[in-house]
Amino acid sequence: MDFSKVVIALGGNALQEAGTPPTAEAQLDVVRRTCEKLADINFKGYEMAIVHGNGPQVGRIALSQETASRIDDELPAMPFDVCGSMSQGYIGYQIQQCLRDAIRNRNRNIPVVTILTQVVVDEHDEAFKNPTKPIGPFYTEEEAKTLASEKGCVMKEDAGRGWRRYVASPIPRRITELDSIKRLWDSTIVITAGGGGIPVIENMDGSLSGVAAVIDKDLAAALLAEDIQVDYLLILTEVDKVCLNYKKPNQRDLDHITVAEAVKYVREGHFAPGSMLPKMMAAIKFARRFPGKKAIITSLDKAVDALEGHAGTVITMA
Repeated sequence: MDFSKVVIALGGNALQEAGTPPTAEAQLDVVRRTCEKLADINFKGYEMAIVHGNGPQVGRIALSQETASRIDDELPAMPFDVCGSMSQGYIGYQIQQCLRDAIRNRNRNIPVVTILTQVVVDEHDEAFKNPTKPIGPFYTEEEAKTLASEKGCVMKEDAGRGWRRYVASPIPRRITELDSIKRLWDSTIVITAGGGGIPVIENMDGSLSGVAAVIDKDLAAALLAEDIQVDYLLILTEVDKVCLNYKKPNQRDLDHITVAEAVKYVREGHFAPGSMLPKMMAAIKFARRFPGKKAIITSLDKAVDALEGHAGTVITMA
């Protein structure tokens, strides 16, 4: 029996809840609830892989590394790519544990594994000249200016929600562990390309070297969806549908739009760079590559309904 295949990109709200402490314990509570929803998708018969973000987590790890190094010279700060691998490991561990339990509670026995994933980027990518990816916690404007002055961090205002540190976000070119993901697909739920993957460049001799950047997880999910040739790219975020004129009196929810319409709305500037824009770009990329298949943007609570055609914003080629 053939099952529909889906790559799921989890937004930050699937890992952390606003107003809760940024602890591993608090995150685990949110992840446990998230995995109940993911288990529902699996129970409906979908084969799936999971990609998650890591913006707040990798920012806090980097901050803790810097703080420790100031206190003790014998605790040198780890490079940013290593911080990314740390976040990929512990977030993957929590999802892996909770999703396995949720699936077992539905009387199913399906392995769940996390693959520490490297993603190749171009060392000459223009993104390294203009950091656009927000990471870590939100700051007041005064705190942001202090960090920029003392640490040389690039700080920007993030979609009206506060100030955050920004790093380069190069385009993902190749998932190095793709063959392993493909081998596991038919028997295992794979958590992969966490945080968009650990960004690496490929050297002349074929070796890989980590770089200081964060790859957008939605674009990484779109790349994985293309490579696996899934039926759905499901991007989960805080809102049930993509909106034009968001939070304005003339807000308009989008149900089913074509790639041409999506490109038009992007060009008109409807979507914030640190928020909905990368999700729309990922959806456009996948839908354009596979006419007849669907990219869907919706909330975690509406995920199953959206896959069944009853919720969310659907983007298709025509």
